[in-house]
Amino acid sequence: MTANNTIAKLKKFDSARKMSLFANNIDEKVYDNLIEVIHDNIEIHRDYTSLRKKVLGLDDLGFEDIYLPLVEDYNKTYTFEEAKELILKALAPLGEDYIKKAREGFDDRWFDVMENDGKRSGGYSSGSYDTEPYILLNYNDSLDSLFTTAHELGHSMHSYYTRKTQPYIYGDYSIFLAEIASTTNELLLLNYMIDHAKDEKEKAYLLNHYVNSFKSTVFRQTMFAEFELEANKLVENSLPVTAEKLNQIYHDLNVDYFGEDIEVDKYISTEWARIPHFYMFYYVFQYATGFSSAVSLSEKILKGNKEDLEKYLNFLKAGKSKYPLQVLKEAGVDMSKKDSLQKAMDVCKEKLEELKKSLEK
Repeated sequence: MTANNTIAKLKKFDSARKMSLFANNIDEKVYDNLIEVIHDNIEIHRDYTSLRKKVLGLDDLGFEDIYLPLVEDYNKTYTFEEAKELILKALAPLGEDYIKKAREGFDDRWFDVMENDGKRSGGYSSGSYDTEPYILLNYNDSLDSLFTTAHELGHSMHSYYTRKTQPYIYGDYSIFLAEIASTTNELLLLNYMIDHAKDEKEKAYLLNHYVNSFKSTVFRQTMFAEFELEANKLVENSLPVTAEKLNQIYHDLNVDYFGEDIEVDKYISTEWARIPHFYMFYYVFQYATGFSSAVSLSEKILKGNKEDLEKYLNFLKAGKSKYPLQVLKEAGVDMSKKDSLQKAMDVCKEKLEELKKSLEK
């Protein structure tokens, strides 16, 4: 932090945050809007925390409990071939050309599917400007593997359309946009599975997956972003940056975000020290803006018209031909205003209410 704030001063920036956002021409109000909208809707996060406490039947809800499933384990498995067909059905609203190319990706072995000795864990989309995309998976037939496959396919289709449309110099996309196409794929799949759930248990499990993903990627990452902002203010104001002070900031944020139905213990106050993304300067807010954008775009794709779809496909093709906020605005999401963020919050609240009703049945 100190180094970046010093560099910002030497380069005559008003703040280190402004310096970090400069390359992508992102106004600081995008960051501020995110935090403000989250606080305007903080009751959604607190309500979900209270629901967990109620459903789990706990007198004292701790942070170790927020990862417990609200529904009995959903043990349905999917072979890779089954995953392929389910994903292609779910992504059908993206149009014939998208589905045709995605199917080619499956059939032409874009995917390295199985676990192997020495293979890195997780899932990754790679490739270069003049190659087809490459997707590394560690597929194990689980629901998580299903969603990981849809997610990485989203990255690869974004890369495919960008590279086929843009010259080399613009044949990539910024980190600010990088998670949007992949998350949009996940949300399209999730909405499809919710609509086709075979019973209330399965529906509740999937609705919880939706709300929990929102909690983890929007609320939690915004809390991280707010912590990072407050920590940097210490440096900007020439105040000492001590572990005790950082612990206090992080503690207070957890109290504010989670509300009264969880015990904010002394151990969670030090969680900031193990978050590696805090060493990636002003990075974490992009997870929250990306997920929120994907919520808005997936809703447009499902409920909109051909023009909305065309705008989304143009988003996939834009690469770095324009600054990221402009690319996103032309797709139908204006992150310089609060409206798009609020629309995502409204969807989350709607899914939470659906979850409550489903759990009661």
